[in-house]
Amino acid sequence: MSLLIVLAALVFLMVVAYRGYSVILFAPVAALGAVLLTDPTLVAPMFTGLFMDKMVGFLKLYFPVFLLGAVFGKLVEVSGFSRSIVATAVKVLGPSRAMLAIVVVCALLTYGGVSLFVVVFAVYPFAAELFRRANIPKRLIPGTIALGAFTFTMDALPGSPQIQNIIPTGFFGTTALAAPILGTIGGVFILVCGMAYLEWRRRVALAAGEGYGEGHLNEPAPPVDERLPPAWLAVLPLVVVGLSNLAYTHWIPDLYGSSHSFVPSVMGSPAPVVQDVPKVAAIWAVMAALLTGIVCVLITAWTAVTTAFAEGTKAAVGGAMLAAMNTASEYGFGAVIAALPGFLVVANAMSAIPDPLVHQAVTVTSLAGITGSASGGMGIALAAMADTFIAHANAAGIPMEVLHRVASMASGGMDTLPHNGAVITLLAVTGLTHRQSYKDIFAITIIKTIAVFVIIGVYYATGWV
Repeated sequence: MSLLIVLAALVFLMVVAYRGYSVILFAPVAALGAVLLTDPTLVAPMFTGLFMDKMVGFLKLYFPVFLLGAVFGKLVEVSGFSRSIVATAVKVLGPSRAMLAIVVVCALLTYGGVSLFVVVFAVYPFAAELFRRANIPKRLIPGTIALGAFTFTMDALPGSPQIQNIIPTGFFGTTALAAPILGTIGGVFILVCGMAYLEWRRRVALAAGEGYGEGHLNEPAPPVDERLPPAWLAVLPLVVVGLSNLAYTHWIPDLYGSSHSFVPSVMGSPAPVVQDVPKVAAIWAVMAALLTGIVCVLITAWTAVTTAFAEGTKAAVGGAMLAAMNTASEYGFGAVIAALPGFLVVANAMSAIPDPLVHQAVTVTSLAGITGSASGGMGIALAAMADTFIAHANAAGIPMEVLHRVASMASGGMDTLPHNGAVITLLAVTGLTHRQSYKDIFAITIIKTIAVFVIIGVYYATGWV
């Protein structure tokens, strides 16, 4: 019965998300409904002591990354840099490779530090125009954007500044560059298989005589011809974010050491504030890198940015708050579900998996699926079981870098179920429904989940890290 309650809460949240309702509102409803059916006396204590505590704790750690990523992405957009990158990609790859062009642009933006949610808004107008010209069904746009923005550059490629690649650093003492060989192999696998799938879907539609279609919602206005900045200048801020993230990752531990404390300048004798630097160094590095990227955009596109700075940053802040609250609410939902007896049944079943890497991958991707959030599911899994994963890995002689990469990629496995915040946003922006386009998003989800077990196999076969 306890297991059925947990499954019912998950199905309920997926259904309301599928029907377009806000997970910020219904994640606590689903979580507390499960608590009510388990033990009614725990509803209020679970809400304040667990749901809100975990939700606020997530925001405390990661909201600055969401915020700076959104602001950076918005400045890249209003400066004309994103349009320049799209135009250059189309020119190089050709309009006949519209899908590949959109995937490449999404990958450049996300790997350069632009928030996944911002990429959706920035790329969609150009994707719609390219697909219209190439007469590719519009329903394939979400799957194409998902492949470019939600997969290999989010959690596989080493050095990614996305939050899914940052969270493991605080648990394993690693950096964003952990396991570069395995991450690259996993990223290439996802890209090749994902593009093969999308091209197959395009050919099937072409053979059936299906084109872009008519009567779509949220159709963007045709792009206006304008003078765009040169491609090298447009890419510069993305390169700056990547290189500065690498530099700050090395400089911060050297500057602060393994621990840093200070005494607040207030009345009385306050206790010192102590920071465990290895647990926050990667977060600080990404924040500093995004700030450096923002400064770079301001310097290189001052006139274009300042005219739209006020309204643009308002929109960015709103987008960051929505994305962070979606993820934090799902994080709170997952924390409550993980505290119920029904989840213990699931956890015990997963703990029976003998291999430490497979055990971690299954646990993380399962929680990511339950919460509908890669970062939320991974955060819950590592908070609860990181010590167990580390102990098993040490016993098997597995480096912490491998644990990092497996956890990061597993979080981006089954996270994109129908109630995922990024999926909901992507479909809303493109004016499509789950019924029209989720099939392709789910296919990409299967591919990126398989990729986790591919890199586990590669590690055991070769010992590469």
